[in-house]
Amino acid sequence: QVQLVESGGGLVQAGGSLRLSCAASGSIFSINHFSWYRQVPGNQRELVAGFTSGTSTVYANSVKGRFTISRDNAKNTVVYLQMNSLEPEDTAVYYCNAVIPARGVMTTYWGQGTQVTVSS
Repeated sequence: QVQLVESGGGLVQAGGSLRLSCAASGSIFSINHFSWYRQVPGNQRELVAGFTSGTSTVYANSVKGRFTISRDNAKNTVVYLQMNSLEPEDTAVYYCNAVIPARGVMTTYWGQGTQVTVSS
């Protein structure tokens, strides 16, 4: 069974920085897509940043130039989200997402979420 565990959320003032981490564990041969999403109560979960395939990345327009997604080169099962110049609008629960192939089937996994709160 695959598990995703996030860490690094918290409370920060506007203009500050946070770094989120997500570690995947379990029976993993490869991870096709490794991404960060966020959700505000009452809204749909939205993609923040992600690795789409290999080293290709995608970012939401609202975070371009402020957030950076990276992957641990030694541990392909760890992904980070460096968040700089945080704004109150970035307040949300952030979720790690991974699409993992196994026996020819792609399965989507989610972490439990980590709260990020940006005060003005």
